[in-house]
Amino acid sequence: MADAPAAFEDRADKSLLIVDDDRPFSTRLARAMEGRGYQVRVAESVADGIAAIENEPPAFAVIDMRLGDGNGLDVIERLKNRRPEARGVILTGYGNIATAVTAVKMGAFDYLAKPADADEIHAALMAQPGERALPPENPMSADRVRWEHIQRVYELCGRNVSETARRLNMHRRTLQRILAKRAPR
Repeated sequence: MADAPAAFEDRADKSLLIVDDDRPFSTRLARAMEGRGYQVRVAESVADGIAAIENEPPAFAVIDMRLGDGNGLDVIERLKNRRPEARGVILTGYGNIATAVTAVKMGAFDYLAKPADADEIHAALMAQPGERALPPENPMSADRVRWEHIQRVYELCGRNVSETARRLNMHRRTLQRILAKRAPR
């Protein structure tokens, strides 16, 4: 296979752009990816991500789907226009089949649901076309995924229990009981 991508260690350009408005997440991910040999730049908005790509298109990108000023698909589309061989991965907390298909059609190499860790992201960036990712060694339980989703919506609603319950189509008291419990394993 002459057209197979070179192994990461053999690549001259190891530039990585992370576009995510969740600063603690992007900071942790940047550190973890630097430890794997990437030269990392971070942008926190669609506008900053596009500006970074216009300035110097990276070889790799990890882009959040929903950003404060727009959609991460605009960033992946610009990346593919400026550097067609670049490998971009879309991250989202709102995974569904329609957005995954759209992301891949617009040039994303893979699509991962949050919370994704650095190992999963690195594996997605290095995967051969058509190669399936290995299942996680220690995946979150369904209860933990549910709890994480509720916590995310709760934070997005400004920690307003009534608004969160309305958006989750859940009784307010039920939500209060869930929020009072420890996170499941």
